[in-house]
Amino acid sequence: MTPPPGSEPRTDAAAFDVESALDPGRFPVDEWALVESEPSTHDLGVTETLFVVANGYMGLRGNVEEGREAHTQGTFLNGFHETWPIQHAEDAFGFAKVGQTLVHVPDPKLIKLYVDDEPLLIAEADTDFYERRLDFRSGILERTVMWRTAAGLRIRVRSTRQVSFTERHLALMTFEVTMLEGTAPVTVSSQLLNRQEGHDEYHVPGAALGEGDAADPRQAHAFEHRVLLPRLSRVEGSRATLGYRCANSAMTLACATDHIVETSSDADVSTEANDDVAKTVVRTRLAAGQTLKITKYATFHSSRGVPAPELADRCARTLDRCIDRGSEALAADQRSWLDEFWDRSDVTVGTTARTQQAVRWNLFQLAQATGRVEGHGVAAKGVTGTGYGGHYFWDTEVYVMPFCTYTNPQQARNLLRFRYLMLPKARERAAELSQRGALFPWRTINGDEASAYYAAGTAQYHINADVVHALSQYIEATGDWDFLCSEGAELAIETARLYSDLGFYKPNGPSTFHIFGVTGPDEYTTVVNDNLFTNLMARFNLRRAAEAMEVIREEDPEAYQRLQRVVGLRDEEVEEWRAAEAAMFIPYDEELGVHPQDDAFLDKEVWDLPDTPAEKRPLLLHYHPLVIYRHQVLKQADVVLAMFLQGEYFTREEKRRNFEYYDPITTGDSSLSACAQAILAAEVGYGALAEEYFNRALFVDLADLQGNACDGVHVASTGGVWTTLVQGFAGMRDVWGVMAFDPRLPRGWTHLGFTLHRLGCRLRVDLEPHSITLTLAEGGPVWIGVGTRRYKVSTDAPTVVALDDQGPVIDGRPPRLADVGVVPHDAPDNDVGDLHA
Repeated sequence: MTPPPGSEPRTDAAAFDVESALDPGRFPVDEWALVESEPSTHDLGVTETLFVVANGYMGLRGNVEEGREAHTQGTFLNGFHETWPIQHAEDAFGFAKVGQTLVHVPDPKLIKLYVDDEPLLIAEADTDFYERRLDFRSGILERTVMWRTAAGLRIRVRSTRQVSFTERHLALMTFEVTMLEGTAPVTVSSQLLNRQEGHDEYHVPGAALGEGDAADPRQAHAFEHRVLLPRLSRVEGSRATLGYRCANSAMTLACATDHIVETSSDADVSTEANDDVAKTVVRTRLAAGQTLKITKYATFHSSRGVPAPELADRCARTLDRCIDRGSEALAADQRSWLDEFWDRSDVTVGTTARTQQAVRWNLFQLAQATGRVEGHGVAAKGVTGTGYGGHYFWDTEVYVMPFCTYTNPQQARNLLRFRYLMLPKARERAAELSQRGALFPWRTINGDEASAYYAAGTAQYHINADVVHALSQYIEATGDWDFLCSEGAELAIETARLYSDLGFYKPNGPSTFHIFGVTGPDEYTTVVNDNLFTNLMARFNLRRAAEAMEVIREEDPEAYQRLQRVVGLRDEEVEEWRAAEAAMFIPYDEELGVHPQDDAFLDKEVWDLPDTPAEKRPLLLHYHPLVIYRHQVLKQADVVLAMFLQGEYFTREEKRRNFEYYDPITTGDSSLSACAQAILAAEVGYGALAEEYFNRALFVDLADLQGNACDGVHVASTGGVWTTLVQGFAGMRDVWGVMAFDPRLPRGWTHLGFTLHRLGCRLRVDLEPHSITLTLAEGGPVWIGVGTRRYKVSTDAPTVVALDDQGPVIDGRPPRLADVGVVPHDAPDNDVGDLHA
């Protein structure tokens, strides 16, 4: 491949050094834990995110127990939100009217220690030893501090924190103080604090909005009113309960704490509460060798309308049950749950120990985002931070659902049912936009569209097909006929209706079906005609909906009649979907030999990324949208992602040419991009570049590569890490009823191993540089493809397949296109064709 004159290798994506991504002195390597051996206040926001504990319903940020020095204190419940009116400078019909933002619920993490009236403040304390450890196998965050007071007393302070996977509404903490030298009075103040109206340095979510060069749309909305209105406050012994109602959304909440105090010395325990603070204070005197241990149980229950007193009763039942079970048994339950999770979900990599540690941190975040998500979606940040206001996006279906579908199908089913429960509001939204069927909101918590900027929000009509893609993948992997015939069928019907109505047959020339006025995944190019990603995914949606209806009509006439009755399905509609699918316009530029991102994309000037200063990135924070929209520049993979999700419709050569065109003009300003670029880079032969993109996705939070890890975990990227390993490097595809592998193991890796669940079978895959071993642990037998051949795999013995030559490996990366875009496509001596030869 001969690059155009004046081109040069990309300089905006220098090779990523895994070993220096985390300071090994402060963060030692441990393949089963994230360990911090030195405290620091310079990156509090990042470490608060990295050391979060959560279970999908509840999340506690990794703030220190003392409650001081914090970037963002935070305790969150999935879906618990406040609403607020969106103020448009110039309003118009159909604009989103009501915003939704995740609410900080009262914080149970606060446990303050005073020894001889001197407070323990980690940032100032004289410590002989410090270690904080988030254990991926136990799910427990543990901190140990050896503290020397100003008076010369030596104390060991050990604390643990966990959010239970087995008791969905429970957080469990322990706080243990051991006097090593000396004798002194010891006081521990354990609190449940509503930081919105209480004390202790509360950081308002979104407070940074408007500061710096530009407002950051990724931040949460800042409230100017009291959000949590008190509804109850009571104390019974050492148990305190608080209840609230959100001012606008009317959501309700109750939370409660109880304490078990153990010590060999006499202790005085008192509990009091008001509207915003519940406080249990333990006073004792410890001599050398004596220990005070406090076990704190905290529980939260929320609702869209159940009165706070009833939720308080639920809290009481949770506490009674959990205290009766005991903290050690609950910790054992947690370990057992995670043992099962890792048995299903672990991915082993034969490369550096640091990479293995990072892989498991990402997988653990998927457990924390999805483990007990029942009845809710997965927000862009899970329940780890305030970023994006706690909204659900397409992230779930495209980036998180594949992991769930192939490791825990029940979780995938729950997430699809959550979308199904949004259908009534999605139908309303479609009607508001003058369309038939249903249109899912681009960003939401309660089902209403919450995106105030329609060009990069509502216009992303591809979200419907993203949902159906996840549905189709789930049905292929599980064979869940019951779900397909009921909720799944309704999802497919209403989304297909939307695309059938949204598109039109062009009156001039061939009778092709077009979709105008939409935005694809690349939010640096908005409201365009015939976006390739949207057209491909809409075609898929139409085809899968038609296929599903045809199969249901044939195999289960009663279910088909129900659909006719419940959603008004007509046979003629299915024929309309088939016709639109067959006529869908898929843009292709014969001269360049690439698929245009949209019908006008290739006519724009190419943005000169290599000469864009680092301080001007990400572009969305430093350039007006119109400046960005006029250029060929991508926030994230668009055509490249389409080639992954709809890869069977592209030849390998088309994939390579498209990748070589779009990769150099993709900024990676979105954390969703690196994993998609890694998958396609591996597939088309850019092995080193694939590993580089994988590492960037792997460490996007651990190394704070986007500069906003303080706002919470990039959950979609954690899902993308799994997808890159399984579908990128192992090359797994599951289409047309056949699971197959086309491995692209990175150079220098000795193995890659993981487990997949499909159609009741449990398949273990172990990939080495020259072979792949398929072991069926249960179920089957099954046919599995490797390369161009199929193999029957049974439980009798592993199937070992030698790997043929995987094709050419391309060193380097695609050349920059900055000089290419300024040359008219029809100019003589244009050598763009040579670039993609």
